[in-house]
Amino acid sequence: MALIRWQPFREIDELQREMNRLFDRSFYDSDRQALPATFAPAAEMTETEDGIHLKLEIPGIESKDLDVEVTAESVSISGERKSETKTEENGTTRTEFRYGKFRRVIPLPTRIENTKVVAEYKNGILNLDLPKAEEEKNKVVKVNLG
Repeated sequence: MALIRWQPFREIDELQREMNRLFDRSFYDSDRQALPATFAPAAEMTETEDGIHLKLEIPGIESKDLDVEVTAESVSISGERKSETKTEENGTTRTEFRYGKFRRVIPLPTRIENTKVVAEYKNGILNLDLPKAEEEKNKVVKVNLG
């Protein structure tokens, strides 16, 4: 029977190589180019007796670049971000830009009257007031006490 010397650092090195491979596949494509980060607007939803208020943070996008679709069960927000900044300091010009499309679908907890939705977009904040459907407001459920 042959004796094999145990090398604990070899196992750590192997674990590190596997972790590096995992991150490389997650953040880089096959040509070692960084994959673009995706953008999804942050959302906040509050429900009242009469409706749902949905607030989305979509900075740097003009209202003409937004598309909002509302069904009785969900809200879909899509658009295209076109952002470019240019600064000049000490004779050096620095330009940064970000482009990309996004889409977010938010399921609603109750049916709404999608023909009576009120929307306001100001300073990068989209506010949607979604009134509940009449049958949902007046819905009474009888509880059977067995």
